[in-house]
Amino acid sequence: MIAVLIAIYAICAVYLLLNLKYDIQMLQQNSYRLDRYWRWLKPNFASAWRLTDVVLLLLILSTLSTPFINALIIAVVFIAKIVIILRKKYKKPLVFTNRVRRIYSVAGVIVIAIAAAVAIVCGTKGNALWFYSGPVVTLATILLLSIFSCAIVALAVIILSPVEKNINKKFYNDAARILRSMPDLTVVGITGSYGKTSTKHYLNAILSEHYDVLMTPGSYNTTMGVIRTVREMMKPYNSIFICEMGAKQKNDVKEICDLVNPQIGIVTAVGPMHLESFKTIENVQATKFELVDALPSDGLAVINNDFEYCANRPVSNVEAIRYGVADNKDCQYSAKNVKYNPDGTEFTVAGPDGFTLELKTKLVGECNISNLVAAVIVALHLRVPTDKIKYAVAHIEQVEHRLNVKRTPGGITIIDDAFNSNPAGSRMAVEVLSHFTQGKRIIVTPGMIELGEKQYELNKELGRNIGNNVDVAVIVGEYNRDALVDGVKSTEFDEKNLHTVASFNDAQKLLAQIMRSGDTVLYENDLPDTFK
Repeated sequence: MIAVLIAIYAICAVYLLLNLKYDIQMLQQNSYRLDRYWRWLKPNFASAWRLTDVVLLLLILSTLSTPFINALIIAVVFIAKIVIILRKKYKKPLVFTNRVRRIYSVAGVIVIAIAAAVAIVCGTKGNALWFYSGPVVTLATILLLSIFSCAIVALAVIILSPVEKNINKKFYNDAARILRSMPDLTVVGITGSYGKTSTKHYLNAILSEHYDVLMTPGSYNTTMGVIRTVREMMKPYNSIFICEMGAKQKNDVKEICDLVNPQIGIVTAVGPMHLESFKTIENVQATKFELVDALPSDGLAVINNDFEYCANRPVSNVEAIRYGVADNKDCQYSAKNVKYNPDGTEFTVAGPDGFTLELKTKLVGECNISNLVAAVIVALHLRVPTDKIKYAVAHIEQVEHRLNVKRTPGGITIIDDAFNSNPAGSRMAVEVLSHFTQGKRIIVTPGMIELGEKQYELNKELGRNIGNNVDVAVIVGEYNRDALVDGVKSTEFDEKNLHTVASFNDAQKLLAQIMRSGDTVLYENDLPDTFK
């Protein structure tokens, strides 16, 4: 029986370690910030997963059966849950950085300390009461630790905060030293509620035709991401550094600017993104324009006037060039004669003093053309020859998961816009889908996230747009289901073509049944794991 109990304890220990791993994964997705982590945890704490452990805790404390039988039941349930955990696929799996290893280690020490304290309180192994209640006490302790694993992870973060602060300061100083050693480096900062990653890639493609360019990779748009880019990727021969600057709260952009000291800044958009943390659109505006405020007097700000909270923000500290796709008299540069075709888009960049530059691109969608205009303005400012600009724009490939059009051998067109949907981007994506008229126009979407008090309103508006422009709608998950369905139903959309499914796997099974050659399917957003 002792051997069986040891095996049961081992199973429980593995389950507890996997629970801690999941909580650290969610912490990582929330940028290791406890305020964001708690905001995610609040609606997710009383999940069916944790409630199952609560039921098991009540079982082990009950007298419905012997402690040994109860322990066997718990072990069987835990084995099933371990299998589920190991088989589950995540959009953003845990990255085992040194910081994660530190958090995991401290969390493990906390667990061992609590278990030791319980053992001391309950008595020694030779105590008759401990021999009788040992399985009960041990399993109850493990269950409590599993239920409150999130609190253990949070405690580990708090304990490690002085250590992380010192480590981050060391890395920050090292990155600052590297940047100081390159006085001829031109830094281009890019920020915005949306469009900044695409603009970064387009600008990199154009400038690389004439300069040696380094850009922040992937979504390395936090201070630590920028620091890592500088320390690990910056070379002495780089002449331009394109730095994407993300933000979820005030001073996030300023913090990056204080490090890299940009000379050129692009503000791609100010919109209702991350309102859960920003609270108001005015706070979003102030944060995005921290980039413009940080520019030197001889620098250049490039601002997208198609957005109200970009256009109405005066700039007096630096030269500002306004651009847009919409017909806006206050723009110095704009996209004219935009024509979509099966191979992409043709358009003309019109500028001051009769300047025009005719361009062809594989990209589609108004937002992409807008992002290209911003990149072209900076390239012209940095004296990149127009023939090199034309060549680069013609060969730019769409950024993965951002309105990327692909065609399958079976004749299905796929529009992949699965990354970070937003009100402007989703509206444009649906508009692009509406132009594909050969077969059925199908959208698969879970809606948009992090919109604060406007979450329902903006997702309902997306639903109305879908209802007016799409033939088949597949709504994924429950997070925005009501808003999207209400929006679709407010139009004359044929409800027999409105489907709600629990997951993207279920959506794929449905598509396999209804798709035919000539159809087009738009994947609009894919919620990160914290919102699933």
